[in-house]
Amino acid sequence: MRKVLTEGKTVEEAIQAGLKELGVPREQVRIRVLEEPARRFLGWFGRRQARVELEWLVDPVDEARRFLLDVVRCIGVPVDLEVYETEDRLRFHLVGEHLGLYIGRRGETLDALQYLVSLVANRYANQYLNVELDAGDYRQRREEALKNLAQRLAEKAVRTARPVPLEPMSARERRVIHISLREHRDVYT
Repeated sequence: MRKVLTEGKTVEEAIQAGLKELGVPREQVRIRVLEEPARRFLGWFGRRQARVELEWLVDPVDEARRFLLDVVRCIGVPVDLEVYETEDRLRFHLVGEHLGLYIGRRGETLDALQYLVSLVANRYANQYLNVELDAGDYRQRREEALKNLAQRLAEKAVRTARPVPLEPMSARERRVIHISLREHRDVYT
C-alpha cells in the first residue's frame, strides 16, 4: 500500500492531484479528508487549502498476474495464463506450446518464477498467500515420476541391503520421496 498527501483549493482538486501522482483510478484508492478548505481568521491572510490522504489499495492477485504476464511478454514465448484462487492457495497455470522454456531443467525455472510471483503477491497482501505456479501439469507429472522412482529405489535398497543415495533435489521433491516411503516397512529415509 502506498500513501500520498496532497493539497488543493477544494477537496476534489486535492483528490485529483493525488490520483495523478499515484497514477491509478479512483476505485483503487481509499480517500481520507484531513482538512476542509476554509478562510483564515476573519478572511484575512489567505485561505487554508484542503488536505487529503490517498491510500492505494492494491489487489495482490492482480499484481502477481500482471508481473507474470510481463515476464511472459519479455520471454517472448506466448502462453495463456489461468488463475485459480482457493481458500489456502493462489494457483497460476501456464497453458500453451513450448512450455519447456518456462519449466527448465527439473523444474528449476518454474520454481524460480514461482518464488518471484510469490514475492510480488505477498508484497501487497494483508496475510500470507501460498502461491503455486504450474506449466502444463508439470508438477503433477514430476510428482508421479518421483513416487515411482522412490518405490524402485526402495526395492533396490531392500534387495541389496544397502543405502541408496539420491541425486540432489529441491525441498519439494525430497518431501514427495519422504511421504511416498513413509509407509514402507523395510525402508527409512
